[in-house]
Amino acid sequence: MTAIELGSIALSASMAIAAGLVGCFAVMRRMTLAADAISHVALPGIGIALLLNFYPIVGALVMLFLGTLLIWGLQIKTNISTETVIGVVFTLALAIGSFFTSGEELIDALFGAPGTLTIWETAFGLTGAALVIVLMLVLKNAFIVALVSPDIASTSGLNVARLDLIFLLAFALTVGLGLRYLGVLLMGSLIIIPAVTARRLAGNLTAMLSLSAGVAVVSTLLGTYLGAVLQRETGPLIVSFAGGIFFLSLLKRQSS
Repeated sequence: MTAIELGSIALSASMAIAAGLVGCFAVMRRMTLAADAISHVALPGIGIALLLNFYPIVGALVMLFLGTLLIWGLQIKTNISTETVIGVVFTLALAIGSFFTSGEELIDALFGAPGTLTIWETAFGLTGAALVIVLMLVLKNAFIVALVSPDIASTSGLNVARLDLIFLLAFALTVGLGLRYLGVLLMGSLIIIPAVTARRLAGNLTAMLSLSAGVAVVSTLLGTYLGAVLQRETGPLIVSFAGGIFFLSLLKRQSS
């Protein structure tokens, strides 16, 4: 196995871990539908980058971060719920993105097209995934306190608005990391399905985080391998494996 192949495996696994961890807090924040919507914000960035003959992932990340800042700013200024603001930004981004992309480029953006990763892409992806993982683990207690009681969090010296921004930015970065594998249409599913599965089976937060990351990694590696064998898009396969594990968890829960 070559160094490039090992780097690709490491990147896909680290991306999946980040998605599993972020997904746990997204589920606890009741952002299950919003998770899928945020990923669509990347579509205009991908389209513009393709028109300018630039790296699509860079355009996607720029648009994701700009969209995240817009969502956070509107939420702070208007007191409208995060899910509502995301819904508005999502529909606008989807309309603009569909205008800029078409044909095979649109299919790749929607469902992912892993291909051969460059050294730059691998290094950036591993660094980004590591950043998200560290943030989720270091700030997990602060996130929980802010979620359960913003008043207690404020009196404890925690900046709830800043924590919200950090989480949304980490969410956006995670979406950007996974676009190469799952595309805009399915990345939100990898964030949510493993977390929902883990929530049903875990007895505490630590177990939930571990299970969610594990389900995401297993689904990603199996889907990527099968996609290479069948020469098919990896996104639908990865999500199918995650969905299969979720339904298996229902059977196990019912039999216990």
